[in-house]
Amino acid sequence: MPQQKDIVKIAIQMPGAYPQLIQLDQKKPLSAVIKEVCDGWNLPGPDNYALQYADGVQTYITESNRLDIKNGCILRLTKAPGRCAEDLYKGIQSSDSGVRCDSLKELANVSTDVTFAQEFISRDGHLLLVKIVEDANESNVIMTHTLTGFMELMDHGIVSWENLSSVFIKKIASFVNAKLTDASIQQVSLDILESMVLSSHGLFLQVKQEVTMERLIAHLQVTNQQIQTKAMALLMALLQTAGDSDRQKCVFLLQNIIHSSGSVQDEMAHYLYVLQSVTLNHLEARMRTPMDCYSQEQRDTLHNLRQAAFENESENSLSNERRRSLCAKEFKKLGFSNNSNPGQDLVRTPPGLLALDTMFYFAARYPDAYSRFVLENSSREDKHECPFARSSIQLTLILCEILRIGEPPSETGSDYHPVFFSQDRLMEELFCVCIQLLNKTWKEMRATQEDFDKVMQVVREQITRTLSSKPTSLELFKNKVNALNYGEILKLRQTERLHQEETLAPPVLELKERLKPELLELIRQQRLNRLCQGTMFRKISSRRRQDKLWYCRLSPNHKMLHYGDAEEDTDNPTVETLQKKIPVADIKGLLTGKDCPHMKENKGKHNKEVLDSAFSITYDVEEASLNFIAPSRTDFCLWTDGLSVLLGREMSSESMRSELEILLSMEIKLRLLDLENVPIPDIAPVVPKPPSNYNFCYDFSQTEQ
Repeated sequence: MPQQKDIVKIAIQMPGAYPQLIQLDQKKPLSAVIKEVCDGWNLPGPDNYALQYADGVQTYITESNRLDIKNGCILRLTKAPGRCAEDLYKGIQSSDSGVRCDSLKELANVSTDVTFAQEFISRDGHLLLVKIVEDANESNVIMTHTLTGFMELMDHGIVSWENLSSVFIKKIASFVNAKLTDASIQQVSLDILESMVLSSHGLFLQVKQEVTMERLIAHLQVTNQQIQTKAMALLMALLQTAGDSDRQKCVFLLQNIIHSSGSVQDEMAHYLYVLQSVTLNHLEARMRTPMDCYSQEQRDTLHNLRQAAFENESENSLSNERRRSLCAKEFKKLGFSNNSNPGQDLVRTPPGLLALDTMFYFAARYPDAYSRFVLENSSREDKHECPFARSSIQLTLILCEILRIGEPPSETGSDYHPVFFSQDRLMEELFCVCIQLLNKTWKEMRATQEDFDKVMQVVREQITRTLSSKPTSLELFKNKVNALNYGEILKLRQTERLHQEETLAPPVLELKERLKPELLELIRQQRLNRLCQGTMFRKISSRRRQDKLWYCRLSPNHKMLHYGDAEEDTDNPTVETLQKKIPVADIKGLLTGKDCPHMKENKGKHNKEVLDSAFSITYDVEEASLNFIAPSRTDFCLWTDGLSVLLGREMSSESMRSELEILLSMEIKLRLLDLENVPIPDIAPVVPKPPSNYNFCYDFSQTEQ
């Protein structure tokens, strides 16, 4: 008695007969099962029959796949694979075109089954199809069925593609190259050629010789989406092992298609993404190659960068020591961290030598813009200058990450950049636009060297947001990215932040409101502590030149402001050494910008940077004031916030708003962590002993992280 798990209850159908409901014993030979079914319908010759799934993919049931049959399956009694293969083989050779057409049509359908394919190929049926194609005497309908059946048979991998004759390959290629050919024939022919190209290098060379890229590009411009997709698939197969010149040629040929089509279907978008990725990845070698400080060619490129920015006709007449000093000074102006050996700035990979390539391309392609960038920043104060080399190295790295250079294309990716198909050297040209954008953003942010990372974050956001809008040309990208200034970025961030807050659950919003007072108090204490530490301010004379320095700090008890003159190299003076003081209780008001008395005195003569850094406090008797010009925007925010706290007012600086948002975000995330069964200590852990040496530390002074 068979076990219950070996019994499967199924239904078996046959045209013109009532279905049979049987209990299939999986341990019984399949031939015995078929004989019982044939006996039930009084059918002679059970060897001529086989079972097949009636629904879905109508696969033949064999001893190897019979265990896949589940309870409730519906099977069909049909011709055995060998008998079906024999009948179709004879039908294809019939003198009646109608019989040939029907046989080839049925062949195209049943060839998806590997069991049938093995039977048909064992009779050399695939060679019969090859001969039909080579003779090319049949109608378009018959030829379509022939090619479809052939493709289905070859997909099983029973026969090698390399056994095909050159006559057959040329004939298939002729179907693709022909301008007036049935679309169905062209579609399956493109499929066949793609499989040939992917199967061996020899066939790749033959197909590449027979089918030109221009012809495949022409297929991409037809309205038939199936032909477009198949042509793109073959094009990509050809380009996978093609050289850089062929890939670049293909990119140019695709330009008009990308610009003329309003939208691209998903599968085509994937191929364009892959093409972009494969083409850009030729930069990977440069990106992963560090600067060789012993390479004369690379050293010459660095010196050409320097000479393009600073013309020194008499440099050769200088002594070696004087020349080295001059070079170091000019490399510093260029923004290199290591002035005596600037090549050390380029040893980090990525971006490696690619950063040197982009800098040199900018200097050679746009010499006026390059000189303007360097000279403009050379004339600024040291802390406000935008370092060209340091910025270029970091910008090149950002572009590599955005364009995913060096990353293999994903199997489902479709995020391509239309601008890529409009430009010859996209990486270099994007760099030229973005390095000028970086300088513009630096000025908009009134940045100092301490703000370098913040500026780079904003520039990255400007680039990614602009590329996400899918600009179709470099000029359009340039216009859009320059319109997306720092002010617009702040507005977008604020809008997105408000949107995120709106989507927060009510309990989270309630928690946020409860946390605000506590965190605001924390910021207030930080501001007062900062005022107690004090700051060195500069005086501006009536002739608008830097005069003396003076120092101001709040007393530890927060009741007195102490101030007085100070020398540049002096450490933070103590309250006892500062000669003058103002009681906090006597402070009446806080003024900023053009409302300050020292800004009104020379109205219209101060630049925007000075106006934005100016603030004053009024005290005691009318008209008495203490006037400040903050050394940086950060100091301006700290002092105006701290003075507002002393006056009992709300803090209003952008620095306070940013810090509050960061603290709120961190605190909410911590509160929402799942800390069940996680012990939280009441006291801080013991600080471990210092290590015996610090050899493991890395020197970050020469590189950007």
